[in-house]
Amino acid sequence: MNKPVDNALLTPTVPYWINNRKVEATSTRSGEVTNPATGAVTKRVAFANTKDIDTAVQAAKAAFPAWRGTPPLRRARVMQKFLALMQANINELAVLASEEHGKTVPDAVGSVTRGIEVIEFACGIPHLQKGEHSENVGTDVDCHTLRQPLGVCAGITPFNFPAMVPLWMFPVAIATGNTFVLKPSEKVPSCSMRMAELFKEAGLPDGVFNVVHGDKEAVDSLLNHPDVKAISFVGSTPIAQYIYETCAKNGKRVQALGGAKNHAVVLPDADLDFAADALVGAGYGSAGERCMAISVVVAVGGVGDALVAKVKEKALKIEVGPGNKAGVEMGPLVTKQHRDKVKSYIDAGEKEGATLVMDGRGKVVPGYENGFYLGTTLFDNVKTDMSIYKDEIFGPVLAVLRVDTLEDAIKLVNSCPYANGTAIFTASGGAARRFETEIEVGMVGVNVPIPVPMAFFSFGGWKASLFGDYSVHGMDGVRFYTRPKVVTTRWTTTEVGPRLNMPTLG
Repeated sequence: MNKPVDNALLTPTVPYWINNRKVEATSTRSGEVTNPATGAVTKRVAFANTKDIDTAVQAAKAAFPAWRGTPPLRRARVMQKFLALMQANINELAVLASEEHGKTVPDAVGSVTRGIEVIEFACGIPHLQKGEHSENVGTDVDCHTLRQPLGVCAGITPFNFPAMVPLWMFPVAIATGNTFVLKPSEKVPSCSMRMAELFKEAGLPDGVFNVVHGDKEAVDSLLNHPDVKAISFVGSTPIAQYIYETCAKNGKRVQALGGAKNHAVVLPDADLDFAADALVGAGYGSAGERCMAISVVVAVGGVGDALVAKVKEKALKIEVGPGNKAGVEMGPLVTKQHRDKVKSYIDAGEKEGATLVMDGRGKVVPGYENGFYLGTTLFDNVKTDMSIYKDEIFGPVLAVLRVDTLEDAIKLVNSCPYANGTAIFTASGGAARRFETEIEVGMVGVNVPIPVPMAFFSFGGWKASLFGDYSVHGMDGVRFYTRPKVVTTRWTTTEVGPRLNMPTLG
């Protein structure tokens, strides 16, 4: 009699990437990777234990001296080859992101492109890492600065951008002479593994870039490892705060980006068709699973009724389905658990008295009944004490609040504990200038709904959206992954005798 086949044994397990090769786990724990469009389990992913993390860190530590000693120009040439390979394989990476996260392939192409821009920035590291020099600061005394790498750095990244967010971190870290251990979200491991293969093909030495997978045990092992000098994180605010506090106790440098509740303010003089298009794209793109998604619309003055009508009209036309299907504009949510959590917020908003203009809870995609879908959802007349306003929902749910004046709108936005991104829609330069000056948010858009900075600027919020002193990529990234050293030199044989007073050099 034939024994039944254990499907788990037929499902491939994603390994680690250590010393430029795939490495099997010593841990016996693992998790499932699903295709959100179908609900099917496609892979398993190893969950690293402390021993596995140490193996990766030791590989990075061993590679650090030689990589630190590699001239910045040579490091940049490796980056240039990596850039070319990433550009050549962008569609493959987008498909991997779509299969594991659920976003549409065109949306994934856009996000990978934004990540590639950080590699382009990192290619300029010979200039970006230059220090400063002052001649004759005192008699025959010169002074110069160096920006030197830290050592082994680690990144912990979320599920919603399987390629882009890791690319915010490791290209700048590695270009500046550090080595790196990446722990991507266990829900979306494949993009990171593929990028590691491409980096090896570009000529990156063994041990400089490593990838491990896992849950809290893996994270804590990185946070507490004595050889990890810096941690970069993107995720929810409670975890960001935990990582910040743990790293601070352990004497590590840390940048931890947390959650968001991004407001878009619409003034009566705004082009409402343009604003509605922008809000629909920013609120429902990637099923709302973006830290820069617009989740709150602040309608000022009498603009509310017309704006809500236009948003509803446009949102109802959004095609929902599997991310790899032509014509689909919004895919599923990442997991069944997350889909159900977002549904519970819609339930709560209805009970709390908000006006439910569009209800996405009954969305079914024919042929994909087991996928993790929600339709576009729109609430009007939302109040600040409602959970759909206070909490980061991270789904295709847009909440509209109404205020009387721009001053009221600014006070509302500034009272929010999150301060990642915000936007204003207006034809008034004076109103826009007041908004960008008075608003207490890290990234601001004027008639731009998702003001994600280019790679040569830095990405980061304020308040509970960022823990640490540095944002990611741009010059903040260079500063985070290096530390300054000031050297003062005198080349003279004149004997002046011992000086016990504070030297003034002049």
